[in-house]
Amino acid sequence: MRTYYINNGNENAGPFTLEELKTQQIKENTLVWSQGMDEWKHAIDFAEFKPFFTEIVVPVKKATFPPQVKPIKKGQTVFGLTKAYFFYVLGFLAIMITVFTLTIIQNNKRNELDLKNKQTEFGNVQVELQQKESNEQRIQQEIQKRIETENNNKRRKDSIIICLSEIKMLLIDDKEKLAEAKNSLSDVENFKLLRPATTKEEQILLIQNEIENLEREVDQLENEANRLSLMLERIN
Repeated sequence: MRTYYINNGNENAGPFTLEELKTQQIKENTLVWSQGMDEWKHAIDFAEFKPFFTEIVVPVKKATFPPQVKPIKKGQTVFGLTKAYFFYVLGFLAIMITVFTLTIIQNNKRNELDLKNKQTEFGNVQVELQQKESNEQRIQQEIQKRIETENNNKRRKDSIIICLSEIKMLLIDDKEKLAEAKNSLSDVENFKLLRPATTKEEQILLIQNEIENLEREVDQLENEANRLSLMLERIN
C-alpha cells in the first residue's frame, strides 16, 4: 500500500495511507512526498487527493522517512536572500570594493610618482640650462677680458714703441754731444797758445763735467731702452 509524508511548513509528518491523510486536513498547497518521488509536490498535484482534502483519517506510522525539508524560518533571510547567500554576495562586493579602492590608490601613487619624475626632469633641464647659461657668460667674460687685455697690450706696446723711439733719438743726440765734448776736451788739452794756466784748467774741468753728465745720461737712456725692450718682448 502506498504511503505519504506531508510537511506543514515547520516539520515533516508521516507516513500516512490515503485514508489516514483525510484526518490531517491537508490543503491544496500542502507539500506531499511518497516513495519513488524525487522531490516534494503540492497535494493538488495528486489526483487521488482531490476528492477528500477534508476527510479525517487515523494516522499509521511506517518505518521509511522522506527527505527532510528545512523550512525557512522568519529572520533567516535578508533582502529576500538567505543569510549565507547574502553574506557571500556581501563578501564578494567587499572584495570588489577593496580591489577597486586599491587600484585607485595605486593609480594615484603612480600618477604622483610620474608627476614627481616629470618635475625632477624639468628641474634637471632648468639646472642644465642655467649651467649652460652660466658657462656661456663665463666664456663671454673671458673673451671680453682677452679683448681688453689685447687692447691694453696693444696700447702698451704702442706706448713702449713710442718711448723707445724717443729714447733712441735722445741717445743719438747725447752720443753726438758726448763725441763733440770729447773732441773739445782733446782740443783744449792740446791747445798750445799762451794763456793763463788757470783758464785752461777751468775749460778742461767744464768739459769733463759735461762729458760725465752726458755719459751718465747715456747710461740711463740705454738702461731704460733695455727695460722697455724686455717689456715689449713679454707683450709679444
